[in-house]
Amino acid sequence: MDKELLKGSTGILLLSLLSEGPMYGYQMVKELEQRSEGIFRFKEGTLYPALHRLEAEGLIEGRWEKRENGPDRKYYYLTSKGGQALAERAKEWGVFRRAVERVIGSGLMLQGQQEGV
Repeated sequence: MDKELLKGSTGILLLSLLSEGPMYGYQMVKELEQRSEGIFRFKEGTLYPALHRLEAEGLIEGRWEKRENGPDRKYYYLTSKGGQALAERAKEWGVFRRAVERVIGSGLMLQGQQEGV
């Protein structure tokens, strides 16, 4: 997967996951990998800077939580501002996706016509 495509999608993917409930970093990595059938494989160098950026924007909040068995974990929660940002970004993503599909679809149809000639 082209890293530039993923870079532009990281925020909405993380906000979307957190809209379902709080998660810690490794849990998000595994959830994204599973749901994308292995396409999204985030590394720490991608995940944590994105989480810190979202936290600095006030879209998510990180809280350390103690566990009886094992080390403490930092769980991330979607804020109300984050919920609003997710709704806006999802709408933008829909418009963008449809526009890309129209362009790519047109290109594929032209290519098929040229090959069939």
